[in-house]
Amino acid sequence: MSVATHSRRALLRAMAALPAVALFPKLQAFAAPDRGKVKITTVRAMAIKNIAGNSLIRIDTDSGISGFGEAGATGPMARARIETMKQYLIGKDPLAIEVHFHQMTSLMHTYMAQIGVISGIDMALWDLAGKLLNRRVCDLMGGPFRDEIPMYSHGIGLNMLDPGSCKEWAARIKAMPEGFNAFKNGIDPVLGVPSARFANTLDSSDLRKVRRAYQNTRDAVGEEIDIAVHCHNELDTPSAIAVAKAVEPMNPLFLEDPLNVTFHEGWTALKRSTRIPILTGEKLELVRGFRPFLDTQTADIIHPDLAFAGGMTGTKKIADYAAMTRTPVALHNVGSLILCYANAHFGAAIQNFYRSESALGRPTRHVEKMAAGSAPVVVNSKLKVPDGPGLGLDLNMEYLKANLVDGEPFWS
Repeated sequence: MSVATHSRRALLRAMAALPAVALFPKLQAFAAPDRGKVKITTVRAMAIKNIAGNSLIRIDTDSGISGFGEAGATGPMARARIETMKQYLIGKDPLAIEVHFHQMTSLMHTYMAQIGVISGIDMALWDLAGKLLNRRVCDLMGGPFRDEIPMYSHGIGLNMLDPGSCKEWAARIKAMPEGFNAFKNGIDPVLGVPSARFANTLDSSDLRKVRRAYQNTRDAVGEEIDIAVHCHNELDTPSAIAVAKAVEPMNPLFLEDPLNVTFHEGWTALKRSTRIPILTGEKLELVRGFRPFLDTQTADIIHPDLAFAGGMTGTKKIADYAAMTRTPVALHNVGSLILCYANAHFGAAIQNFYRSESALGRPTRHVEKMAAGSAPVVVNSKLKVPDGPGLGLDLNMEYLKANLVDGEPFWS
């Protein structure tokens, strides 16, 4: 397919002719000459290991060009929901991204729209559009505001209640070539709570352990590395308020997801009780999920996941809504190379970006091994936005095939 080229003047004329309500005027302008020339032929999903239960999405076209995304759903769930949405996609123009997003998210009969699957499809459509138009996704979305995005990592492989273990961990992370300067450390091991399970109301003994654990961590890393308190929605309101009080002297970067997911008055009570920034949102969907947190200024930082919140299109709407109250946007990410690169492009495309979570730098290097060419490199805690059209992906298909979830088909 021919590559659309425009002079700056032609681009500005094309953008000026667009409706004022267009969310992505640069995409519309670049795509205008190529509308209707390419059709979607197949939409497929498969699940691989070590991406937190997500699945990968592939959209093929009659041009021979494919786009890739990541869905917040298992392989079987994604394939089942794709069947209900094929009527909106097969034979359609892949460049009509806003139309597809509206059609898919408005699908309510006979099932409510599954936003996680739609997120992966939307991400793949953006990757595909970039490849068809020979443009980076961040450029088509309205950026770039930056050429690299700040990232944070995870406190793993330590016992926070053991000062010696904390010191050993601090030495390891300071020697990491990625130079991460921010880590979130989980509260569940400290409390003896299985991950993502509800905890009983914390007593004084629990709170002393929490305070000691984060004090040990702060003492080990010093002031030059930021530490955040990582929860999984397991606490009740009085426990969350007490945890915030216990850790506040350690100056945490943020307190993440202490209360159950959706908005309720407990979040407001927590916000009133502490000076620690409150971060939440990794399982919230669309603007409707984030709006009450933003309208009440209950969340200091919102934390959508592109694979759950609505893909690139839905999360851009969220970010624009957050910008009205100058609320920064962080991105949750424990997924594949696809989600990692999507985060980089999205972080470059919005002004109010804060930082992205990262699974890069793990001892297994499982994300880096998904790259067929050069693997992503984090330097001084920042990831350079990939060059190349679309998301800039060059996937190692053999590695993906070797790491399929048991029983999963390979792009079948």
